[in-house]
Amino acid sequence: MLLRDDNRICKILGTKYPIIQGGMAWVANAELASAVSNGGGLGVIAAANTPPEILEQEILKAKSMTDKPFGLNIMLMSPTANDALEIAAKLKVPVVTTGAGSPGKVLERLKPLGTVVIPVVASVTQARRVEKQGADAVIAEGMEAGGHIGELTTMVLTPQVSGAVKIPVICAGGVVDGRGVVAAFALGAEGVQVGTRFICCEECTVHMNYKKAVISAKDRSTAVTGQSLGHPVRCLRNKLTAEFERLEGMNAPASEIEALGTGKLRAAVVDGDTDWGSLMAGQSAAMVNEILPAKVIIENMFADAEKVLSRAGMVKA
Repeated sequence: MLLRDDNRICKILGTKYPIIQGGMAWVANAELASAVSNGGGLGVIAAANTPPEILEQEILKAKSMTDKPFGLNIMLMSPTANDALEIAAKLKVPVVTTGAGSPGKVLERLKPLGTVVIPVVASVTQARRVEKQGADAVIAEGMEAGGHIGELTTMVLTPQVSGAVKIPVICAGGVVDGRGVVAAFALGAEGVQVGTRFICCEECTVHMNYKKAVISAKDRSTAVTGQSLGHPVRCLRNKLTAEFERLEGMNAPASEIEALGTGKLRAAVVDGDTDWGSLMAGQSAAMVNEILPAKVIIENMFADAEKVLSRAGMVKA
């Protein structure tokens, strides 16, 4: 029932399944993106603050590892965003997702080249604006997600966005299994974006300590830091988040708070520092309990979704 031939997300992306892998900085590289694309979804490489020459190499590596469509996520507040944009144009990346800023310049540059552009939005206003600008779809991301988040939950954001725009909506934030997929579609989405679950796939190259921390997470294991800076981030609780909370609680200068976070994501992903590294993960981490190949994760997710619908009497078993 979910994998209909007329699913607009599958048609736009050229994928078997209506699922996008989140563009997680330091995590979403060529290995992960190609594995997700080969598994039937849309893998995404995170540009983040990657130097342009390295980003170009990563995209070329992905092209050598999959013949399926994949995407590039451009964080618009990054100082290297313009470089990433030009690399996407030069290498004809099929799909670009955007976050942390207005995607106007991305749409103007890439749409004429045939690139599918899908911004991440955290409000109805943003969704309507990017639709007018020419976005092919939107990713409505709730605050359950890991990394940079907005204020609204997936449960209330997704139906409001899907009711406000005519372009297809992809639901993100808290989706980790078939139940989440069914819920996303029930809320009006036509696809899902998944991040935290793919941290714990075999092809993901993050340090094993990071993966074990996600698998060990409980329902209240995440914290949101950086709210005083206007850029809240959800991570697994550790000594770093406790120090963020302490500094913000005493109204420390923004420069001091920002300095605390410098280099901490790399420390988690590369060095496996689970005490002082930034272990970005969503609340769905509590439902991740094993490491599997990306293809198996995707197939299980949609097979389980059909079972959920069957139990609900919505499709034949």
